[in-house]
Amino acid sequence: MTESTEPDVTIDSRDATCPGPLMDLIGRVKTLEPGTVVALRTTERNSTTDVPEWLDEAGHDLLEIDELDDHWTIYIEVN
Repeated sequence: MTESTEPDVTIDSRDATCPGPLMDLIGRVKTLEPGTVVALRTTERNSTTDVPEWLDEAGHDLLEIDELDDHWTIYIEVN
């Protein structure tokens, strides 16, 4: 993440097939306080579009999507 802030919560959904990573995120976000920064790690390419679409609908903020060699990390802020 380009900001100096570390995520408060990391969800490791690497190797989970679609829609697993999104379902993992949704389940966890329901338990978190506003302002919590979450990092979702995923190897599922569809997560890079599915997660931002859900965030728009749910009212949470997409902070960044980092593409690494073997996975993506999607950073969100819970609202």
